[in-house]
Amino acid sequence: MSDNPRAFRLADRIQQIVATMLDTRVKDPRLGFVTITDTRVSGDLQHATLFYTVFGNEEEREGTAAALASATGLLRREVGRQTGIRLTPTLEFVPDAIPENARQIEDLLSVARDRDAELARTKEGATYAGDAEPYRVPREDGEDIDDIEDPEGSEGDGDQPTPRIEDPRA
Repeated sequence: MSDNPRAFRLADRIQQIVATMLDTRVKDPRLGFVTITDTRVSGDLQHATLFYTVFGNEEEREGTAAALASATGLLRREVGRQTGIRLTPTLEFVPDAIPENARQIEDLLSVARDRDAELARTKEGATYAGDAEPYRVPREDGEDIDDIEDPEGSEGDGDQPTPRIEDPRA
């Protein structure tokens, strides 16, 4: 769908009209519990794609798809009558993939939660491979770096003292 504001308004209006028609006028027994989730209209306003979801099993989804295909003419005529535009757009019904994608995401999140719980159980009895506190303890105020004892008793590299870098701002 383009960035045409007229196309956005027409898509919203088509969605309202078709949803109302499916609820009130289409009496096909194959039509299940259907919801129009989104509508997109081409930039030239000649083609409308309606995305729908059906609550039920695969058989009910197939029956609803057949019922929507058979009711397309009635729905298109009503869209043309209620919108009043010169050329009524063709209607195409496409099953929306959002519920299946949401189900897949939920399954992946469930697997991640299970792995996190397993890691937490593994971590409970674990101990550190090295020291519990591997980092140096920060110096206390007033303590100079030369006052801290070297654990190995050496001063830098061999006999040479560690060179000091003077701060040029001092």
